[in-house]
Amino acid sequence: MAAINQASSFMRTKTSTSSPSSSSHRLITRASIHLPKISTANLDIFTPNIASNISMVQEMHKFSRFTPKNPTLNPNVHPDHEVIIEKLYLILEAVSDRVEMHKNIGEQRNNWNSLLLPCINTITLSAATMAGIASAITSVPGSPLETLELSSSFLYLAATGMMVIMNKIQPSQLAEEQRNAARLFKQLESEIKTKIAISQPTLNDVNEAMEKVLAIDRAYPLPLLGVMLEKFPAKVEPAVWWPEKPTTSKPRNDKNGWSVELEEEMREIIKVLEVKDKDDYIRLGEKALKLNKGLAIAGPLLTGLGAIGSGFLASAPHSSWAMVLGVMGGAMASVVNTIQHGGQVGMVFEMYRSNAGFFKMMQESIESNLKERDVGRRENGEVFEMKVALQLGRSLSELRDVAASSSRKGKDVEEFGSKLF
Repeated sequence: MAAINQASSFMRTKTSTSSPSSSSHRLITRASIHLPKISTANLDIFTPNIASNISMVQEMHKFSRFTPKNPTLNPNVHPDHEVIIEKLYLILEAVSDRVEMHKNIGEQRNNWNSLLLPCINTITLSAATMAGIASAITSVPGSPLETLELSSSFLYLAATGMMVIMNKIQPSQLAEEQRNAARLFKQLESEIKTKIAISQPTLNDVNEAMEKVLAIDRAYPLPLLGVMLEKFPAKVEPAVWWPEKPTTSKPRNDKNGWSVELEEEMREIIKVLEVKDKDDYIRLGEKALKLNKGLAIAGPLLTGLGAIGSGFLASAPHSSWAMVLGVMGGAMASVVNTIQHGGQVGMVFEMYRSNAGFFKMMQESIESNLKERDVGRRENGEVFEMKVALQLGRSLSELRDVAASSSRKGKDVEEFGSKLF
């Protein structure tokens, strides 16, 4: 009421009237504004209300269904959970960086192949043209025969050196290695994100992610010197980009989705992958390797013969065969180089090797689950069957049909396990 009384007194008017005169009366009006006097003594009554509101917010956080962003405020989270999540995010950041590195370096090495191929062919054909011109003007007096001979020989030697280096590093195969590494790191990145989003990661998950990163690093190294993969191995082996030790799941008390029929089905799938898919790609890889070796030897050999022929163009007794070596050597070397690097034979070999490694990884994954006697420590049987079917490009019914066909025909089964490649 006091505030109302004060507000009502904001505007007050006073009127005063002058004494009446004979002609008129003047009316004078005066207004004044009075500001209310606010007392600070009553503000102390709001302090208990603020304190009670703070305590009410704390109680709401305690019984809220939503997990706070800061794990330390959630009493149900293990104290080490925050550290584990931080480690997984560090690994995730490193994996994302590796994806970009392998992608960029793969593009660079693919450019090596696309740029060096026309350069070497141009040099080789130029040397062959000079050798042909020099052989045509041998009987012309005052012709620049020696200049053409030296130029042709020099270009052949340069082409020989460039071919040796290119055949040694195999740029198309290097590019395929980096593409595979980028794909595997993207797969690992997605796996870590899913694990963080839908599960409670443990220290085993951190160690498993670290082992997978290092395994891919070993399988597809970035440097060329010292650790580069052998481009012409004595024996074709499947690529291995996964940790040697199989991972185990948390123990469960039920059958975990496994049955006797499912175990038999997985054993038959192993047989099909071993007999048909993996062996077939190893056989194709051996053929591609033999072709690549032959072409890698033939190219520098032909350019070397062309250089020798160009050096003897002015020799009268040897001019005929020198002309053949100088011209035909360069032409054939260009054809060989185009088949090898234009056809990307090294990339084809690496693709076959990686596909064989994929089927080997599937075999080891199935075998590691079947060898685990405690079904509770295996991956869930239904989920695992679906994963195998998706990796092979089949439906569940098609996967079971392949297993049934393998059990009837044994090693004489005609159908491949995979429909993807």
